[in-house]
Amino acid sequence: MKILNIKINSFGKLQNKEIELKDNINIIYGKNESGKSTMLKFMIGMFYGLSKNKNGKFTSDYERYLPWKKEEFSGKITYELDNKEEFQIFREFKKKNPKIYNSNLEDISKKFHIDKNNGNQFFYEQTKVDEELFISTIVSEQEQVKLNEKTQNTLVQKMANLVGTGDDNISFNKIIAKLNKKQLEEVGTLRSQDRPINTVTKKLEEIEKELKYLQEYTNKKSQIEETKQQYKKEIKEQEQEIEILNKLKQIKEKEEIEKQKIQINKKIEKDYDEKIKKIDEQLEQIEAKKNNKITNTKFAKIVLPITCILLIISLILFIYINKIASIITVLFTITYFAIQSYKQHMNKMLIKQVQKQQNVEKSKLKNEIDIIENTKNNQKRELEKMENELNSIVKIELQKLKLDYQILSNDIDELYKKDINKDIDKLIKHINETKLKEHLLEIDKQNINTKLENLSQLEEKKEELKTRLNELEFNNNSINLAKEEIQKAYEEMKQNITPKFTQELSTIISNISNSKYNNVKFDEENGIIVEIENGDYISANNLSIGTIDQLYLSLRLSTISQISQEKLPIILDEAFAYYDDERLKNIFTFLNKQYKDRQIIIFSCTNREKETLDNLNLRYNFVTMDS
Repeated sequence: MKILNIKINSFGKLQNKEIELKDNINIIYGKNESGKSTMLKFMIGMFYGLSKNKNGKFTSDYERYLPWKKEEFSGKITYELDNKEEFQIFREFKKKNPKIYNSNLEDISKKFHIDKNNGNQFFYEQTKVDEELFISTIVSEQEQVKLNEKTQNTLVQKMANLVGTGDDNISFNKIIAKLNKKQLEEVGTLRSQDRPINTVTKKLEEIEKELKYLQEYTNKKSQIEETKQQYKKEIKEQEQEIEILNKLKQIKEKEEIEKQKIQINKKIEKDYDEKIKKIDEQLEQIEAKKNNKITNTKFAKIVLPITCILLIISLILFIYINKIASIITVLFTITYFAIQSYKQHMNKMLIKQVQKQQNVEKSKLKNEIDIIENTKNNQKRELEKMENELNSIVKIELQKLKLDYQILSNDIDELYKKDINKDIDKLIKHINETKLKEHLLEIDKQNINTKLENLSQLEEKKEELKTRLNELEFNNNSINLAKEEIQKAYEEMKQNITPKFTQELSTIISNISNSKYNNVKFDEENGIIVEIENGDYISANNLSIGTIDQLYLSLRLSTISQISQEKLPIILDEAFAYYDDERLKNIFTFLNKQYKDRQIIIFSCTNREKETLDNLNLRYNFVTMDS
């Protein structure tokens, strides 16, 4: 890949600036504060955009490079990939996404993935290099190499990081130390105290103990609830039984009413019998009176013999004793006979009259008996009808009740025979006793609820703690897994990638240093070590600042070929500040020879680079920021 043209409409302090870049070496010259670093930031911003996040800085990149006076905040960059495809990128920095044109000037912006946070990912899809990797490898910025003696250890550490982990900002030992610290502070161990996992475990144990204690009350509450349900079921069954009994009672009451009606009718029937009996008695009395009269008539028939006897006596008296006595006796006898004869006549007349009245009365009474008998028979038939209807109605009602409540015939018959009121009273009493028991259980339950008020909160707290413990264990496992993976990656890096880095690094430093340093190694304990001319190895910390700069640049150059299939440009911003003339000559000779197929862009505020290239008679493209 190579950059062909940069056009800045307005970006930071740069206005209406356009430059053309060529193959291989390009020098962009400008005095200090002329805008070289702004130009570099523009190039990076065109590929990746400008972040509005401060990320710990005083101002964001967007705020830093936003022009003060002009509303225009845009530019364009033209570049060509290794396959010769040419692209033009126009970006209005106030908008998140740029416009992307192909060589036919067709807008192909939508062909690339658009991230909602970072915008269009066209450059990453083309090169597989993100902004962070681009800056840490492709670009060597001024502040990264201008280190004084006091801070040279930082650069040495960066080189050790790059060789050991593939990133100059990442140290394996520091990563592991940070992870261990993070693990201890955010999780803790079984041996630690007052760490999150210790605190959570301790609280969880306390809650478990309290919950175990409260569980007894929970079980008791469960038993109470179970008993209450049994009571409720029992009450419901008994209330249904009362309901059945009440309906039976209603049937029975109806039956009793009908029976009373029947009894009344039976009583009426008896009354009819009584009336007939009385009439019969009256008839008997009439007959008795008749017999009485007949008896009196017979008595009159006795008078004649008595009269005859008296006459005989008077005759004897007349003959043998006294005529006067005889006459008196005769007179008495005649008088007696006359009186008795008259009585007999009157009695006969009376008997005839009485018999006539009796016959009338007897006829009347017999008619009355007939009427009563007919009424009685009708009443009897009605009574039988009522009894039959009553039996039928009772059977129907009992059958309906049996079907409604699914009761066996024998059971319903037995219930019907019992004293229903007594059974109802008994059931009501039992229900009231059961309700009292239920109420007492409810009081016990409320007392238990008082003790269990915090149970749900404890359960919630327990679940929260368990969740927190799971999170801590997950975090702990994640950190352990991360350490394992980092260890594996580190070991793989040391075995596979680090040797390639160190071999490439050794070749580069040998060329740059005129074979003064031919062999560079990475030692886990000592970091980067360099073989000196006598064959001994010394730590990179013991090298001069200039040599360390050479070593660091060599290391970054050795990583460029590894990060992308595209031959990305090498961008150096004031990278040779600590190079003497010999080192500068060597690095340009090496760059020209080793990276003929790459575009090299050098930002410089001096003419040293230009003069050295001229002295070496090497071709280059010179661009000045002042024009």
